[in-house]
Amino acid sequence: MTDEYPEYLDFGEEAFQKRPALKGHLGDAVFRMLAKHPGRVVLVDCTAKRREMSAGKLLAVSTALSQRWKDSIPGKRVGIVFPPGMGAYIANLAVVLCGKVPVNLNFTLGPTAIGSCIRRAGIETIITAAPVKQKVPNFPWVEDTRDIVGDLQALSKTTVIRLLLMIWLFPAGWLARRLGVPQHGDNEEAGLLFSSGSTGEPKGVVLTHRNIIGNCFQIADIELLPRSEVLLACLPIFHSFGFTVTLWYPLLTGMKVITLPSPLEQKRIAETVEAEGATVLLGTPTFYRPYFKRVAPGKLKNLKYVVAGAEKTPNGFHEKWEANFGNLYLEGYGLTETSPVVSCNLPDFIARGKESLLKRDGSVGKPFPGIRARITHPDTGETQSPYETGMLQLRGPNIFPGYLDEPSLNAAVFSDGWFITGDLARFDEDGFLYIEGRVSRFSKIGGEMAPHGSIEEHIVRAFDLEGNDHPVIAVTGVADAVKGERLVLLTTVDLSPADLRDRLVKAGLPNLWIPREIKRVDAIPCLASGKLDLKEIADLAAGEESGQ
Repeated sequence: MTDEYPEYLDFGEEAFQKRPALKGHLGDAVFRMLAKHPGRVVLVDCTAKRREMSAGKLLAVSTALSQRWKDSIPGKRVGIVFPPGMGAYIANLAVVLCGKVPVNLNFTLGPTAIGSCIRRAGIETIITAAPVKQKVPNFPWVEDTRDIVGDLQALSKTTVIRLLLMIWLFPAGWLARRLGVPQHGDNEEAGLLFSSGSTGEPKGVVLTHRNIIGNCFQIADIELLPRSEVLLACLPIFHSFGFTVTLWYPLLTGMKVITLPSPLEQKRIAETVEAEGATVLLGTPTFYRPYFKRVAPGKLKNLKYVVAGAEKTPNGFHEKWEANFGNLYLEGYGLTETSPVVSCNLPDFIARGKESLLKRDGSVGKPFPGIRARITHPDTGETQSPYETGMLQLRGPNIFPGYLDEPSLNAAVFSDGWFITGDLARFDEDGFLYIEGRVSRFSKIGGEMAPHGSIEEHIVRAFDLEGNDHPVIAVTGVADAVKGERLVLLTTVDLSPADLRDRLVKAGLPNLWIPREIKRVDAIPCLASGKLDLKEIADLAAGEESGQ
């Protein structure tokens, strides 16, 4: 290291970590917020018929349910299987209020993978509803699987009304203690999520009370989601973005949230945005792409901006979105392990002709308050200039403590207290973060790094493959006896090696970046989050030769 660049970029991590609220309990924090304004409508469920719930009623019902579950549900962790909606919010809040840990299970995985998650988490009880069970018939339900509707109907109306009156009449802090709501959380487990498994078996990501509360405070501090806005929530609760940002963040801040069960129903989402006056929508580029074909621009006029994460936004996509729909497109960055949000561009502004310090094209914004970041050499691990591409490492209140029962993996992803993200990144001199790609999405060929994502973008542009609802190509690397790795292109459309090479050479790509092997497939494997299923893609690429 030299004196010419900082060893790390500090966005106030030490001071942020000292905030007293981070030692608190998620249930207590939500209880106090909802009890402050019991008459405010905080949740509107548009799954079937429109149903709304005030802060006071949501809190009273969830508290009553938590008292019922506290003694009747064994074990530390409770499985929850719901799409976004009233059932998911009540179940998660009730579980946390009774001092247990919600585990929102990914019902889009196969029965074997789900069963593995249930066993590893030690789940004895699952909360769901009959309509959900009907939609996932192959789910490996445990013996103690409860229908939340039955448990809600079993609650005494007198109990719920009494709780609601107490919420209106008594100080929130006193009432929370009187009702036995846990007060201390800090580094104790508050939630368990299983990663989407894009590169292998799903991993159990433990999130603490400090992690979730800290990330919500970080989002609030930069005013990415002001309480005055109306959030449309359709991302899966088993996904970290849906878990923290669309479930706990509104409950912790009092922000009004509108729920729909799926991010794939673009027409329905647009109609709900228009009918309910939603002003902010969260999603991924994969989920946003079909809007261009399926949604009239005027349907989204209520939106001030959309936030995109989970995957890199393709070049030109955000300009096309803003030109077509007239609202801002803000790209952010995060991981399940970071609770999840690390950074995000913010609504732009112009002041005295100076360049904005809130939003920068190509970047994922500046890291949130409370983050400390450094860039290290991918091979040696030595700290290098943050302005040169290398491995991104992070510290902060939102960084998870480790994977569930994975000591060797935890040792590999932490270095002297720094979390090794697995992403190659760089900063500019104003502190904006640029993600170049996952290490797992690079191939080392002849000593040079070939970025799969960049190659895919060039192919999409060269063959005019933009505008498809689903990915039509994917690039991956397979073992090669001579060069160490070779690139393989999976495609759902007919492409010839000669034409591919000709167009990519004209686009200026190095020879090492041009796939020599093409495999025709019926579909590009994707996960429920919209990300590419990298493990399945690698398996397809390593299979039999395609003959092309």
